[in-house]
Parts: sequence; C-alpha cells; structure tokens
Amino acid sequence: MSISDYVVTDDLTVLLGLISVSVFLLHSLYRPQPLVHPILLGRQSEAGRVRHPGESAVYRNYGTGLLGRFPVRPEKDLNTVSGFLKPDFDSPRTLWSTKITNAQLLERISAVGTGLIKLTGLVPKESNVLLLLNDSIEFVISDFALSAHSIPSFTLSSPKLLSRVLESHPPSVIITHGSFLPHILELVYDAHEHHHTIVVVGQCDTNLLPKSATQVRIIRWDDVESEGSKGERVSGPAPSQGDVVNVSFFESTSGEIQGAQFTHENFTAGVTATRALFPPSNALSSLDTIASAHSLSTAFGRVIAYTALFEGASFTTLATSKLFHVDGELSLDDIVDIKSAATSSTPSPTVLFLKPGHVEALSSSILANAKKSFLFYPFAWRHKLAGVSEGFITRESLWDRTVFDGAREKVVGQTANTTRTVVVSGGPIDLASLTPTRIALSVPLVNTHSHPTVAGPVFASQPLDLQVFPTNSSDKFGTLAHVGAPSINVEAKLVNVQDDVVEAGGDPVGVIVVRGPPVGSLIEPTENGEGWVNTGETGRVLTNGAFKVLNTKQ
Repeated sequence: MSISDYVVTDDLTVLLGLISVSVFLLHSLYRPQPLVHPILLGRQSEAGRVRHPGESAVYRNYGTGLLGRFPVRPEKDLNTVSGFLKPDFDSPRTLWSTKITNAQLLERISAVGTGLIKLTGLVPKESNVLLLLNDSIEFVISDFALSAHSIPSFTLSSPKLLSRVLESHPPSVIITHGSFLPHILELVYDAHEHHHTIVVVGQCDTNLLPKSATQVRIIRWDDVESEGSKGERVSGPAPSQGDVVNVSFFESTSGEIQGAQFTHENFTAGVTATRALFPPSNALSSLDTIASAHSLSTAFGRVIAYTALFEGASFTTLATSKLFHVDGELSLDDIVDIKSAATSSTPSPTVLFLKPGHVEALSSSILANAKKSFLFYPFAWRHKLAGVSEGFITRESLWDRTVFDGAREKVVGQTANTTRTVVVSGGPIDLASLTPTRIALSVPLVNTHSHPTVAGPVFASQPLDLQVFPTNSSDKFGTLAHVGAPSINVEAKLVNVQDDVVEAGGDPVGVIVVRGPPVGSLIEPTENGEGWVNTGETGRVLTNGAFKVLNTKQ
C-alpha cells in the first residue's frame, strides 16, 4: 500500500503547510542579529595571571591586553593641552552660545594670557590661579591661557570647599564671575587676607570696587583681554607633558579635602580614553554637538570639553553644571535641565553626557508618554523587548515611528531626533531600570564610572551591550548595573578581598585601586610605590571582567 492510502490531503492542508514553513523560515532568517558578538561581551577584561594575598588580579581592558602599551595621546605629536585646538581646523563651532573658529579662540587665549602676565604679575611655574568660574567660554580661554604659560589652575568640585582652599592653598590670583564677587570678598575679609588679586568676569556691583580698592586688587576681565591685545605678546617657557596643568580639589569619602594634580599627559590620556567610548563606526566628529552635565571644574567634565575641542565639535553644558551661584541652590527638573542644552544659538545635541538622575527621568517620561498610545503600545513594547533580548536595538523600526518617536519629541523636543549616543556617569544605575531605559532611548547607552583622581572614565560599558541580568535584592551589588571594564589605559584591582572566596571561584569584592596615564597624583599621597591610587570605593569584578561599583553613600 502506498502512503497516499494513509494520508489524505487537500488544497487547504497544503496551503496551511506552506504558510507554516514560510513563517518558520521568516522567523529564523529575519530574527534580529546581535549588534555585538557574544564573545566580546563574555570577556571584557584581561585578568593578570598572578595576584597577591588580599588582592584580586590586575584587570585591563581586553582591547589593550596584558602586553599592550597604554595609549596616552589621541594623535602622535599631541603632547600638551594646547594641541587640542588644531590651528588648521577652519570651520566654526559653537561653544555654549558663541560661534567661534579655532583661530579666533587661539587669538583670544593668547591675548588673555599676555594680559594676565602684564596686569597681575603671574610668574610661570611659580604662580597659580583659582578658577571660580561656571562653565563658559571664559573658563576655556582662562584654562588654555594659563596652561600655555605653565601656570597651574586650581578648581573646586564644590563651592563649600572654597574657604578651606583659601586657607590651606592661597592662590596668586582668583578669576571669578561678578555675581560671586561679594561672597569671595566676605571670605577674604573674614580670613584677614587682603593681598588677593581678583579678575572679574562680567558685570559686578560697582559699589564694591572703591571699598575694596585699598585691600584687594580687582581687575576686570575685559581689561585683561584688552591689555593683552596691545603690543607684543608675552611668551613663556614651552610647557612639557609632565607639567602640572590643574589641581582639582574634592571631598574624600571621609569628608576630608583632597587635591589631585593633573599633568598634560593625564589630560591627553583622558581624551584618548573618552574618544574610545565611541566605536569607530560611531566615532565623534566635527558635526556633533556634545552636551555635558559634568562641570569643567571636575577632571571628568574638563576632559569631555577637551574631547569636543579636539574633535572640532560644538559644546555646551546643562544648567545644573553651574557650581557657583548666590541665589540659593540651583534646582531644576531633570527634563528641564536636559532641555537647557538646546537653545536658539546652540545646535541641538547629538551626544549627551548625563548623570543617572537625568537618564531615569528621561526614560520614565518617554515611557509614560508612549503608554498614552493604548492601542499600539503593548505591541511596540513586546517587539522592542524581544529585540533587546536578542542583542539588537534600533530607533528606525515601525514601532518607533508609530509610538516612541512622538513620545520622545514630547519630552525633549528636537533633541530626541538628533541624539545618537548617551553616556552616563556620576552614580549607579538601577539594574531593573536598564532595559526600559534602553527601549525608551533606543540609542547606544554607555554606563561609565568616573572618579575625581582620574582624568577620564575609569570604567566603561560597551555601547551596545544589551545583556539582561537578573536582580538580587539580597545582595548589595545585585541591584546595580555594571559599569563595564577598565578604560583602555587604566589598570584596576581590588584590595582587602577575602582570599578564601576568590580561591573558591567567587567574585572578588574589595576596595578599588587604579593606576595608568589618566590617573593624577594626590597632594597628600595614598598611593604606594607602584603608582596605585586608592579610590576609597568598593567594587566587585564579575566573571566576564566587568565591574560593579557600590554607591559610596550606601
């Protein structure tokens, strides 16, 4: 008997069979492919083969390797901060609200440097200047002018450190905004220090000038620049890559004031590491506009600005990066803060360097607006979630066009259409919120960790790492998203680890110490003879070489 005697078919059966096979093939062939090969995500750090008792192995970025040399500069012949401004780059870019070319910027830097030397008597390699400036083009001009004359600048990560810095490290000159001048004069009078020279940017209360003329010398910024533009420019000794550019004061985890010294090499290495956050296929260019929530008074914030200057990109900062103000605490809604980066005189941002609060508010607002599309949202969410589980994310899908694009525009306007990468730093991200954030933004998301002693990112996740890990509320690290591997020129290890746990195959947990070209030196050293700097933060190394950093406030 033939098989046709046992199997009866008709046209409908054949049609249903063809449809089933077609659906199976389409599902198999058109399933989104992961944007990053799993091997790269499964081994993000290269661990040393030897570890000392009480310590973990030394971890490097897998892309560097154990035998690879650390990159210290973005270009072969770029050795000092001044090299970030390429004279041959002719196209204008917008710095905050000022459209300016590199040639014009270099001219102003030269004039201000000469004016400061003439009017304030600064001495290269001996004097220092306290920059009490909010993020602005005047900050950049002052910074480059001082570094060109080998005069270190002092910066504060918080205004509450001002009185202690004035007492323990009195500067030769102070540069500040006119609105902050009364507060500085009050501190100077209280400390009975009447020898300060203060350069004032912008308008100030003219009643202060006669009163303080006999005790504190006050010079207007415009007069400094005008004086420097006259006659021959003053040139000092050529800076070397080992010269100190900046001393950044911050508050340690124990509440004590600490200062980190950064050289030209620290900053060139920091820019190199920051540029490496973006893969070659998505690299920064002069067409980008970078908006940052990190103040230029911090090492990480300054490196972000340097990176924009080197790439010829436009640059601006969010309103809450303002450190020095007299009208009480600056309080802005996180969404309003993000919108502050896009003004009529500044191009819409393409790359956002945000803090966790900004990202959480942005994600929740976008999803809340997307849910208003009752009919399509459940299907859109399911398909986007399926893509993330496969390691794939895009902003060009049908569900973005019908649901999420409109929600993003309602939240941040034109910035939603221009943003192509988001970099997060400044605190931990909750693991449970990571996937919703990726779906809401649908652009590469880099989770980084920064520290006041490092000019650049300490750790950074792969931009397209979409792995989903289960949360564990019983573990203090179990609810935190990882911050990736050490950056391309940083070595990291943990100290005070439990040897029995490590030897049993458990994840090392201990205090993070780092070293490498971007790592500055402390005024009061806590590093050992091998150059390791103790961050005072607790971390865990996962099996794939990614780090988790515990919130120091916990």
